[in-house]
Amino acid sequence: MEKMKMETVNGVIQNIDKIAEIFPNCVTEILDEEKSTKDKKCYKRAVNFELLKQMLSDITLEGDEAYEFTWVGKKAAIVEANKPIRKTLRPCIDKSIDWDKTEHIYIEGDNLFALKLLQESYLGAIKLIYIDPPYNTGHDFIYPDSYMMDEDEYDDGTGYFDENNNVNYSRENSTSEGRYHSDWCSIIYSRLLLAKNLLTQDGFIFISIDDNEVSNLRKICDEVFGSTNFRGQITRATGTPTGQGNDKLVSEVDYILIYSKSNECVLNGLPFSEEDEKIYNLEDEYGRYLNRPLRKTGGEDRREDRPSMYYPIYSPDGTEVYPIAPAGYESRWRCAESRYKELVDEHRIDWKNENGTWKVYQKFYLEGRTKQASNLWTGIEGNKKATITVKNIFGKNVFDFPKPIELLKRIIKIATNDGDIIMDFYSGSASTAQAVLEINKECKGNRKYILVQLEEPCKEGTEAKRAGYETICDIGEDRIRKVSNEISNSNDNSIDTGVRIYRVDEGNMNDIYYSADKYSQGMVAAMESNIKADRSDLDLLFGCVLEWGLPLSLPYFSEVLSGVKVHTYNNGDLIACFDENVPEDVVKEIAKRQPLRAVFRDSSFSSSPAKINVGEIFKAITPDTSVKVI
Repeated sequence: MEKMKMETVNGVIQNIDKIAEIFPNCVTEILDEEKSTKDKKCYKRAVNFELLKQMLSDITLEGDEAYEFTWVGKKAAIVEANKPIRKTLRPCIDKSIDWDKTEHIYIEGDNLFALKLLQESYLGAIKLIYIDPPYNTGHDFIYPDSYMMDEDEYDDGTGYFDENNNVNYSRENSTSEGRYHSDWCSIIYSRLLLAKNLLTQDGFIFISIDDNEVSNLRKICDEVFGSTNFRGQITRATGTPTGQGNDKLVSEVDYILIYSKSNECVLNGLPFSEEDEKIYNLEDEYGRYLNRPLRKTGGEDRREDRPSMYYPIYSPDGTEVYPIAPAGYESRWRCAESRYKELVDEHRIDWKNENGTWKVYQKFYLEGRTKQASNLWTGIEGNKKATITVKNIFGKNVFDFPKPIELLKRIIKIATNDGDIIMDFYSGSASTAQAVLEINKECKGNRKYILVQLEEPCKEGTEAKRAGYETICDIGEDRIRKVSNEISNSNDNSIDTGVRIYRVDEGNMNDIYYSADKYSQGMVAAMESNIKADRSDLDLLFGCVLEWGLPLSLPYFSEVLSGVKVHTYNNGDLIACFDENVPEDVVKEIAKRQPLRAVFRDSSFSSSPAKINVGEIFKAITPDTSVKVI
């Protein structure tokens, strides 16, 4: 019976698999020095890069010079993004809201680990990722990923850790640091590499940033998502001038970079404002409309530019009308003759007799029309309004620099549709959660959010600390509760106002689980369990859910059969039993339900023959079920 890995996917192996699909001759085997022993040699797959270069010889650059963007720590960031981890997400049911019903997710912990843990469960599932990362102003806390520095540096100093070896959250990434830009680039790069995998093929990522790193972020995103998938750079009026009194221009804007997963992505239009609607100043029995001349104007308006669009049409009195420009030359219509006939049938052609000359127009009706978003956003609430919103929710200013709700709602509306998942892995005070909930209330919809936030302590002396909040997560979770309660009190029971809260933690398994071959039989026998003593059945269940790539929001139930507890996830996507000495009748009952997957504790069986018997039972009753042990 196969054993579960209980660690995240290895990105290097995935990348080798992709290369092997296209160039199988470029994948070979080499000695795995880490796993090999004196008595047994182990091998692993690797890429023959010289052969791969030959296979791509037509586009391989000669010499050492090439256009590239690099920094100290870039290669290490790539390695880190691909490296598997032995961590898990532990359910926090007591802190959650409507745990059994909700599809919203909030994760406490380092977003690098969270992104790795979500790689299987949400691969290609997220329609929109919005993040508001540290702007690297010289006063930001930059989390010290271990790969950003060498071992001595990481272990001993540079202010990243206090005297108790805990992360020093008060440390700022000062502009005087030798790797001021490099550290920031490494942090963002590794996370974007992982985030890209989570986007749907028609998904988008929106990233807020300012002048300090916008140029570097643009280069990083070009590399991660592809420069052809750049969709625009929004300049947003913040409403809060900064930098007065220094030797630079006062800053009144920040930026939002937009990239798509592929060229299949299309942004939704924005609804018209009252000002936009004023130009629709005509009306008939079909509604308000505006007229535009059917004759093409501007560039490429001559007959020879599109000969097929030069043809006669007939006015209400039967007069033959051609597209003739005021200057007297032969012009052309805006559409082919077949399309013109469709416009007539659709009542979208308007004739006017002006001084004895017939003019023809195309009608554009207001109903159902939207406008394409531009790259300049000025008419939307700024940062001061966002601060007021937070103060109104909490009664005091417990969080600095929140993002405006209306800004987030606009992003969500143009990038997603009902039922889509929105992710924010720098969630701060959970503004994104509020924006999603408000949109769902407005349109009776069911967009879902996944938020991730580092458990960064609130600083001493701040309003947040005085209000009793220990971490930024406490603020975000309480904001979700308060907004959810407000929506629930509006008597609209159709809106999902709950949230499942999870916490990033060390893996569920003891070290012996991963390297039992390094322990003597006596030591193994002395071990009471390969599972950590503080782990519950639900901890184990959701560890299996992550490894098998199931979403974290699905329903499940638990029941007792013949004295042992059995957990059924999403109506049989997974059935788990972690009790010891599971009776054979329970094994048969689980098999009869024909789950897609089944998992047991290794100690669920009294002996190896008993374990083999379980495998035989499943083969006989439900051979397609994948059965594993932990």
